[in-house]
Amino acid sequence: MEKRGEKGIRETAKAIGISHGTLSRLERGHLPDLETFAKVCKWLRIDPAEILGVDPDSRTTPTAGVHCRKDQALAPATAQALAHLILAAHRAVMLKEESGRG
Repeated sequence: MEKRGEKGIRETAKAIGISHGTLSRLERGHLPDLETFAKVCKWLRIDPAEILGVDPDSRTTPTAGVHCRKDQALAPATAQALAHLILAAHRAVMLKEESGRG
């Protein structure tokens, strides 16, 4: 990671709130789980939507539907709605945490 610069991997991982092994895997190109992704985005001070390629103009109140059926695959529209919901929840948590610091 460029932001890590000369800092050691253990020091940086501690600042992010993840293990140094996890940071090492991320730096080698492994995909993080959602919690790790959120922590890294927060540390980098970037909106997760930038990474996920969500159009900022389309980020209104998300709508998500839940369907109880045998087919376990999500329809693309449902998956998109869930992605918007997750991003909105993440933004709300980050705003709450930022307002608690000041």
